[in-house]
Amino acid sequence: MVNTKRRKTKKIYIDNVAVGGDAPVSIQSMTNTPTADVKATLAQIQALNMVGCQIVRVTVPDVEALSALPLILRKSPLPVIADIHFDYHLALGAIEAGVAGLRLNPGNIGSEARVHKVALAAKAKNIPIRVGVNSGSLEAALLEKYGGVTTEAIVESAKKQIDILEKTGFDLIKVSLKASNVPLMLESYRKLAEYTEYPFHIGVTEAGTARRGSIKSAVGIGALLGEGLGDTMRVSLAASPVEEIFVAKEILRALGLYKQGLEYIVCPTCGRTKIDMISLATEIEEKVDALNIEKPLKVAIMGCVVNGPGEAREADIGIAGGIGEGLIFAKGKPVGKYKAEELVDRLLEEIQKLL
Repeated sequence: MVNTKRRKTKKIYIDNVAVGGDAPVSIQSMTNTPTADVKATLAQIQALNMVGCQIVRVTVPDVEALSALPLILRKSPLPVIADIHFDYHLALGAIEAGVAGLRLNPGNIGSEARVHKVALAAKAKNIPIRVGVNSGSLEAALLEKYGGVTTEAIVESAKKQIDILEKTGFDLIKVSLKASNVPLMLESYRKLAEYTEYPFHIGVTEAGTARRGSIKSAVGIGALLGEGLGDTMRVSLAASPVEEIFVAKEILRALGLYKQGLEYIVCPTCGRTKIDMISLATEIEEKVDALNIEKPLKVAIMGCVVNGPGEAREADIGIAGGIGEGLIFAKGKPVGKYKAEELVDRLLEEIQKLL
């Protein structure tokens, strides 16, 4: 469990999802379908909803995508945020369509007057705006001022955009400071936290493919959450958006910030292991995950007599492996000893009893 006191932030709402304040850290993703393809976009949103995504973002790059928004909004099971770049008219159209939130990039949305128009329209409908600063699209003036992409440039960009929104009396704001460079991202959020109490949307942008991007995201997002920074999050992967939700949940679970579903404790194996732990653990994880369990459940899969019995007893359900066999524990008590080939089915039977 994270012991760090969470940063005090303003609570806002993305439709019915609270962000900031005392609300749990929410999980977001973004569709990778053409938004104008309503059928494909809604199918992906539904898939995200099924795995526990709480907020979804769709890109609105053109009039065709904007025209698709009303139908998507009517049928989406999740609050939808419109991602807007370059053309502020698209932001105004998305507000009129009834999106739950906007993401604006201050580096490319245009003049202060345009941002003012968007803010006033959003204010009239209580639609939050995310100031989405990205290291790859900072304002040219800031790049020249600081000699490139720096923490100072990123933070100044965010502060400038916040000030513009506040001049209109708009305060339904959340902020993201995205960078693919983890130390740069971390330091930017830390510095901005000294300036504002608006909630933070955190993540490592362009983190990579599922394997490398998951690690990079876990380091960056996990570090911020461990310091009490972060109110909503997205794991940005070059993979299925559904994979992003799995990784996000596991980051939160590792920090004690997500209690639902399965927590696995698995022996890494060593020369003492006398059972095929890797195959056993892989099969158990696949079959137990397929049960879609939401109840908190700790599963231990251990391979030898050193830590196995102790870890298995501490879990809700567990296996302590032996020589071609294993002992199953449920709620700290031994259930029985079974041959290796029987362990998976026996474990699944015991899990069903706990549900």
